[in-house]
Order: sequence, then structure tokens, then C-alpha cells
Amino acid sequence: MKVLIEGQNYDLDLLKRLFNSDRDQFYTINQNEGKISTVGYYHNFDSNEIIYMLPKVFMRDEEITVFGFKKEHLVEDSFSPNIKKGDEYNWVRHLSIIFYKSLSEYKKRIKVQNIIKEQEVPNLRSNLGNKEFSYLDLLLSFVNYYKKNKLQITFINKENKNRRPNKVNWEKTVMNSRPILTKNKAPIYQTVYSKSKEINNEEDLFRVYFSILNFFDKEHALNINIPPSIEYVPHRKFKKKKNTLYKLLKKIRSNYFSDSLKRMVRLCELYFSIEENASVKNRTTEFIIVDNYNLVFEDMIDKLVATGEDELLNEYQNSIIPEMKVNRDGKIIDHIYDYQSLIDTSNIFYIGDSKYYKPENKASTISKYKQITYAKNIIQYNIDLFNTEGSALFNTRYRDKITEGYNITPNFFIYGFISDYRNYTDPQISERGEPTNAFHFKYRLFDRDTLFILKYRINFLFVINAYVEMNNQRLRIFRRNIKVKFRKNFIDYFNGQSGGFEYSFYRKKFESSESEDLDSFINQNFKVLNGKCILTKDNFLIIAKHCEDNSLDGILGSFQKFELS
Repeated sequence: MKVLIEGQNYDLDLLKRLFNSDRDQFYTINQNEGKISTVGYYHNFDSNEIIYMLPKVFMRDEEITVFGFKKEHLVEDSFSPNIKKGDEYNWVRHLSIIFYKSLSEYKKRIKVQNIIKEQEVPNLRSNLGNKEFSYLDLLLSFVNYYKKNKLQITFINKENKNRRPNKVNWEKTVMNSRPILTKNKAPIYQTVYSKSKEINNEEDLFRVYFSILNFFDKEHALNINIPPSIEYVPHRKFKKKKNTLYKLLKKIRSNYFSDSLKRMVRLCELYFSIEENASVKNRTTEFIIVDNYNLVFEDMIDKLVATGEDELLNEYQNSIIPEMKVNRDGKIIDHIYDYQSLIDTSNIFYIGDSKYYKPENKASTISKYKQITYAKNIIQYNIDLFNTEGSALFNTRYRDKITEGYNITPNFFIYGFISDYRNYTDPQISERGEPTNAFHFKYRLFDRDTLFILKYRINFLFVINAYVEMNNQRLRIFRRNIKVKFRKNFIDYFNGQSGGFEYSFYRKKFESSESEDLDSFINQNFKVLNGKCILTKDNFLIIAKHCEDNSLDGILGSFQKFELS
């Protein structure tokens, strides 16, 4: 196994050797060096070498990886043997599997998304057909099957071994079995041979299956513990015995009735089928690579935070939210979901943008204004709908007709980072840097041009693990919790509890019978109140007073001070 990292330079001769080609589809050439330009998986059949091109987030700085050593260490010839030596390199095995699964998940998801069609996604390339298994797919299937059925396999094997033969062929037993010696030096034979021939199909199938599994284990350091009582072809003899095992499988494959053993037969057949197909097609390599990994990161975040295919949403929401992601000016929003607004029980759209950068990089000014444009497009979308149909989407309230105030539209950036390469379970969501704001009038919080962007970072390893491993129930819980967290962070910001703008909030309840008083109050003070107040869904008039704004002092006497919650 070799590990390369996106965006890093490597010796050109090394890359040509690893990729078994002078083709530069995996890297760009600059004199004697090649710069890795793709992220993905590559398998060289000639050398049986698996190569991973990891995302650039795995670099701590220009020289050192997040694993604590230089990038060159991951491609040294001494690296692969060291993986087999124990727990120190367990992270390599786990990371390689999770990373590959994420590529497969992305490949699967883009086929079913309504907005993006596979032929329109030039960033994803593979020489595997839609219905083809990759070598690594099969490897993972073998391992997963064993993990799920280990107890049943052990039980069947034990039952077979415990069957008493009618007549023991001691000559054959002594010659072919290694006994266990007791304290008194008495031999105990775990395997005995009978004079009466008894066909045991399970043992034959186990021999084929575990010979393949052991081959995978030794080739790729999977650390699989196969029970010592199971007989299989050793790794060093496997290639020579492969045809013999295939003939045995064809002979016995129709002798099984349980679903579990049928599945074992199917896995073995797939292995030999892939071996045959590889030679027939003369395919010496297989790969799945992504040119623009930011799209994969975006999809991973969208699945965790704001996917349109959410079981909590109704059919209309699931159809309209993906449509809203594609703005009328052609811009595509990374993440959008509706959730409780910051001021009342109505809903508002939260708009997010994934930032796939190196750890030390931050969003540029261009990104900031792009995000502001996204927000303005969504505001206009809802206002247009309100003006033409007199209704809003999903209980959303963007503009209040009486005060002409606009609800606050939450925006956020979210970055991936890695602080501990062993941590796949803690999202480690935290704020990253100071929030960004944009406005036409500094003191008008409830103005459509007053927008704020909060910035978060999230554990990249948690994201990639959750993307492929998190079930629907856990996914719903995570989405709910992260939406609660994002809303609370915005509220804390506006309440001045997290270094935000120093706003003070005041409110007064106007009953429906007091509508004339409300209209009169708004009209008399409109010049002062414009953009600084809004009427909530439950008829509270809220005024947001900036700490530097003294123009409201004379009209707040009957209002009660409060904090957003």
C-alpha cells in the first residue's frame, strides 16, 4: 500500500513506477516532479499494489502530514511492511477502507441526484463500469461477510470436526496431522482421517473461501484472525493452487441450501470471475479518481447537515429544496435547509457553503460576497413567491408587511480539519475565526441587505466516517442536533455572548384589537424604526438597538428588554 496526498510534489520516476504508466492523468508534470492533482483509489494488478491519493486536508503544513511524519514516508518501500507489524499502523487500514467507501458512496449518490447527472460530472472518473465490482469492493465484501458470520462459521466447523469417524485411519492421521501434546506427552489429534469416505461440502467451501480471505489478509495487512482449525491454502501457495480451488468451487457450488453459505459461494465466484475478466480484458489497473474533491466534501456535508432527501421533510419540501439550490442567476448553493428562525417560531432558510481548503487557508473576500449573493437570491425567491401567491414556503417569514422589516437570514461557512488522525467519532464542531457581516446601514438588523456569515470547522474524519457508516436514525439525530447548535450560535452572536455585535433587543405585545395602535406607532416613528424592527408571528414587535445607536432612546419606554432564545 502507498499513500500520496493531493497537491504535493513527488519524484516523477516514482509516480511513473507507481502508476505503471507515463500518463499524467493522476498528476501534473513540472520538470522532474509530479504534483498529485486527483483524489482517489488506484490498483495496479501487475504489482498488486493499492495506492490511495488522500485529500490535501491530510497535510498539517507544507512538509508534515497529520500523521506526524513527512509525506515521503507514506510511499517508502519500508512503509508497507511496517503496516503488517501491529497496532501502530491500524489507522492506515481503517482510513483506507473508509476513504474508499466514501468514493463509492459519492459515485452512487451522484447517479440519483436530480440536479447533477453522471455524464455532466467530469470530476469523477473510473475505468470500472456501473455494474462492475472493483478489487477493493470484493476485498471489503469478504471481510464484512466474515465479521458478520464468524460465529456461525466457527460453529459449523466445530460441528464438523466433532463428528466421530466410524473407523480412524491412524496411518493417514499421523502422517498428515500435527498433534497437540499434553503435559504427559500424550498426543491429541484435532483432525483425524476416516477409512470410510464422507463428503463434507462445508469444509470444501470453507477451504476455498478462507484461502481467498487469507490471501487478502496477507497481501493487504488486514489483521484477520482465522480460526486455526480451519484448513486453507497458505498465502505462498495460493497463486499456484488458484485453478484447483476454482475447479473445486465449480464442483460443489450447487450443494448448499442456507442463505449464508450461498452468499459465501457467490463471493468466491465473484472473486474468480473478476480474476478471469481482468485477464480477458487485459485490464492491468482499476481506479476511481476525483479531480475536484471539493464537490465530494460538499456532498458529504450536505448529507450530514442539509440533504434534500430528508425523511423528516414532506414530499413538497423534498422536491422544492433541491430546486432552490440552483439560483436563477446560475449559482449553485452548497447547503440550504429550513429551520426555526432566530426571532420566533416561524421558519427561515439557513444557507451554508463548504470550504475544502488546506488547514491554514481561509475563505477569500470573493467567497464572502458569493455567499451574500446566495442569501440575497433566496430572499428574493421567497419575496417573489409571497408577492405572486400571497403565501410562503414551509411557514417561512422573510418580510413583515406592517413594519417592512426583514427576518434575519443565517449564513455559514464550514471547513474540514484533522486534529487527531485516530478520531472518527467526535464531530468537534467549533467556531473558526470572527464572523463576517455586510450591510448598507450599520444599525438596521432587520434590513434585507444586512447579512452575517458565521464560520465553523468540523472533524474531517468524522465527516467521512459518518458519510458511509451512519444509519438513517443516527443521521436524523445528528442533523437535528447540528441545526439546534447553529441556531444557538447565531442567537449568542446577536445577544453579544460570543463577541458579536452588541445588540439589545426590546419587545412589546400588540393584540389584534390594538392593531390601530401598532399602525400608528410604526407610521409615526417609521424614519427611526426602518430596518430596526419586525413584527413576529405571535404579534410581538421586536426592536433591535445597536449599542452605538441613540436614535431609539425616546421610544423604548413601554418596551421590555429581552434576549433572543
